[in-house]
Amino acid sequence: MLRIPLWKAILIWGLCALGVLMALPNAFYSRVERHNDAIAAIEKTGATTPEQAADAALWPSFLPSGLVNLGLDLRGGAHLLAQVQVADVYKARMESLWPEMRKALSDARSEIGGIRRVASDPSELRIRIEKPEAMARAIEVASGLATNVVTLSGVGQKDLAITAEGSDLVIQLSDAEKAATDDRTVQQSLEIIRRRIDAVGTREPTIQREGADRILVQVPGLGSAAELKALIGATAQLTFHTVLGRSSDPNQIAQPGQLILPADDEKDVYYTLDSAPVVTGSELVNAQLDFDQYNHPAVGFRFNTTGARAFGEYTSAHVNELFAIVLDGKVISAPRIQTAITGGSGIITGNFTADSATQLAVQLRAGALPAAVTFLEERTIGPELGQDSIDAGRLAAVIGLVAVIAFMVASYGLFGVFASVALLFNIAMIFGFLSAIGATLTLPGIAGIVLTIGMAVDANVLVFERIREELRTAKGPARAIELGYEKAMSAIVDANITTFITALILFVLGSGPVKGFAVTLTVGLVTSVFTAIYVTRAMVVVWYDRKRPKTITV
Repeated sequence: MLRIPLWKAILIWGLCALGVLMALPNAFYSRVERHNDAIAAIEKTGATTPEQAADAALWPSFLPSGLVNLGLDLRGGAHLLAQVQVADVYKARMESLWPEMRKALSDARSEIGGIRRVASDPSELRIRIEKPEAMARAIEVASGLATNVVTLSGVGQKDLAITAEGSDLVIQLSDAEKAATDDRTVQQSLEIIRRRIDAVGTREPTIQREGADRILVQVPGLGSAAELKALIGATAQLTFHTVLGRSSDPNQIAQPGQLILPADDEKDVYYTLDSAPVVTGSELVNAQLDFDQYNHPAVGFRFNTTGARAFGEYTSAHVNELFAIVLDGKVISAPRIQTAITGGSGIITGNFTADSATQLAVQLRAGALPAAVTFLEERTIGPELGQDSIDAGRLAAVIGLVAVIAFMVASYGLFGVFASVALLFNIAMIFGFLSAIGATLTLPGIAGIVLTIGMAVDANVLVFERIREELRTAKGPARAIELGYEKAMSAIVDANITTFITALILFVLGSGPVKGFAVTLTVGLVTSVFTAIYVTRAMVVVWYDRKRPKTITV
């Protein structure tokens, strides 16, 4: 008998209603978006302005407020292709290695004589040995500081390559360590860029690695590429150094182990610093907007336990000496240590505005980029171009929908009407599911939805044609409908499984727009099978129970 159990009917129509309810906010996109932004701002600050209250009232709180996020090509925004300067990390490694290497070689002074660092390529550390005949001993001591490379491909290899050139001991990273360092640097840069962008609340950015040392960044809704560069371009390398001298000579030459950096807020002032930092920004646990004693914007910071101890020990031992705060190659402040600072916190003052201090705090909280980035490509996509894409996608979807409905009604009559209603539920469920998971819709994603509209009635066509065949055997309309759905099931499943596998491959191997297409196609496949098999059958059962026709025409 052609019947559907009550529990199954409730489940079918309940899922349809849930899909429509979840998709509803997308029909009022701008209102719901303003509502969501206002709610997020209120929760973050704990205070409510009249404007935020008005925006929060634009959408009822008892209704779902999830939206399908619009991608860069639909919303407009900023696009950057950045290249990570991995060679900067080699230089930093050599600088951090020098104090430890100096101590180890000094302990063997009786055997190798005096040592001194000499000028060299930034990617290597060159140390002159007083007794060249003891070079083998110097290499042995230096090799004791080498460690194993921590990668699967570098098993058994050391991180330092140590050679001798005359009376010079030359230390640089091994090839295996360079490869591992390059990979770590790019991965760390990608994660830091992600944290910086997420900290300012942008919607669904695309941040992914491209090639060996490049990172693609796309942020929908951002005003310009310049804003994005300002947010992620600075390395925010914060370090604290011993001040060795101060002068107005820009042409002075730094000795090995020294840095000569300009003052940020003083013209023609240059500081000579010890190149080895006392503490670095990597030991910060928090940074936020603060104000100095004159109520000028500043950045307050706090160190972790290790940094606080090193900071306290140094300031205790160097009272009345200058201490330089260096940010991205400039001395932003060089205060005199008045007393030991043992609390592990402090404040950075300078020519800040509230916005620039807040932005610096975001960068410091996210962490310093391990290396500088250069921008190979930058592009700003205006919102009007995104709106054109939305309009074009909407027009394509409407044309496809109308054409499919016209074909189904013309070919199958009332059964075609049932399939068309199910198709509308299908579209609503696609948007409802995408809203629930917070997916990002791109122009290829719209193409996936349009393709789903065309494919969604395939299952209905198979079912209806099978019902036609069963009607010829004169088994009665009820039995013909029941057999039509049963016998078409295997063909429907086979056809959709093959398409699902293709969509899965696109998702796993593709990136960016290809993934967007794969997501909407996959969701569309699942919802179209559900609506074609269950929703249309539920409508046919209701119609048949009420009309009880002796014959039917499909």
